[in-house]
Amino acid sequence: MTYVGVSTKMYLGYRDSLEWLERLRYEVDSRPALAAGRVVPFVIPSFPVLPAAAAMVEGSPLLLGAQNCSWADGPWTGEVAPSMLAELGVRLVEIGHAERRAHFGENDAVAALKVRAADDAGLTPLLCVGEDSAAAAGDAADHVFRQIEAAVGGDWALASRIVIAYEPVWAIGAAEPADAGYVSDVVNHLRGLLARPGLEGLPVIYGGSAKPGLLPRLGGVSGLFLGRFAHDAANFGRVLDEALLPAS
Repeated sequence: MTYVGVSTKMYLGYRDSLEWLERLRYEVDSRPALAAGRVVPFVIPSFPVLPAAAAMVEGSPLLLGAQNCSWADGPWTGEVAPSMLAELGVRLVEIGHAERRAHFGENDAVAALKVRAADDAGLTPLLCVGEDSAAAAGDAADHVFRQIEAAVGGDWALASRIVIAYEPVWAIGAAEPADAGYVSDVVNHLRGLLARPGLEGLPVIYGGSAKPGLLPRLGGVSGLFLGRFAHDAANFGRVLDEALLPAS
């Protein structure tokens, strides 16, 4: 299964988000092969857009995601409970993004609380992991593996229900993605480490300035997590075509 997704972060306003979602839905609907489920598209807009977005993606293969969640229901002012996200039709939730770690003080312990809470609410955690600077592929994979292990608290049954977004921190927001050979080497090393608990087939998608033309050059990667390049919905469609290509 190949995943192709996009997060808007805070780049789009409310009206712009809805107009963009209409174009994204068109890109998905114009590719009936997506109904087979081999390629899974997903979209992660801002929190206020989620109710309208849920209505807009209804009946399509598009899965709806959220950019963050709280670690529990209850008295946490300004947070959003995973149970409410599930009620809104959210299917997966981004956890542990490098920006959350760098600017909001979130660490592996916080990520672990959120992963467990999201899973308890029936959501699929989209766990963001990645090294701070380019390193030998084996060293980068070791770092990522430790992040995954910490986020699931060593519970590999829980790990089997998550999707990994491998996002080298140094590639986020860069003009170009990390080199395809580097990404492939890191992910394949990571799969070797994940084989120890029997999870070598865990979905691992690449993010970090990802754009059209990258996916066909990657090996061992389960898809792409797009950012600003997919704010042009046509680029999202191009990546969907690349993901669908092996089926032909």
